Amino acid sequence: MLILKKHPDLLECGTDEAGRGCLAGPVTAAAVLLPDDFKNPLLNDSKKLTEKNRNILRKIIEKEAISFQVTHVFMDEIQKLNILHASIAAMQRSILQLRPTPEFILVDGNKFTPVTNIPHECIVKGDGKYVNIAAASVLAKTYRDEYMQKIDMEFPMYGWKKNKGYPTKTHRDAIRTHGATKYHRMGFKLLPEQYTLPL
Repeated sequence: MLILKKHPDLLECGTDEAGRGCLAGPVTAAAVLLPDDFKNPLLNDSKKLTEKNRNILRKIIEKEAISFQVTHVFMDEIQKLNILHASIAAMQRSILQLRPTPEFILVDGNKFTPVTNIPHECIVKGDGKYVNIAAASVLAKTYRDEYMQKIDMEFPMYGWKKNKGYPTKTHRDAIRTHGATKYHRMGFKLLPEQYTLPL
């Protein structure tokens, strides 16, 4: 069962990202401030939910949240920052846009850089432990999936509608056949054989 908040007496937000391990598309983060009476039996780590339930929850979270923000960090910036720092930047930008400003931040994972002077705590697998992180994971995942479905219409051969840019066999086979697109993360190892040299 998910815990509502780590610090019940503080205005606490949860933040999470989606798409860190992808070969294409942005890394997307969300930050969510929920009311103290928020409850939903469907809510869990977004990876454990069906697409249908994620989309149902997205509407509920957006309607009932005190505040929420979602941020994409795109391929050129991922290349400049590296994927870890791009993920943290996406979370920071989402948090800084929340109104009112949170008094405490719960971060999914084990790495974060402080936002101004707001205290934070990193929680490994926090999206399966805290309601506010789980809500952020749902928003980050659904917004990113929506973006990948949109660009799939431009480049349908890569199967992004299904694989969302993750390194599946279908996606990698398409890169071998068609090459990379403007949406691919050129700093990533797009193919397993990319850095091997013929002897």
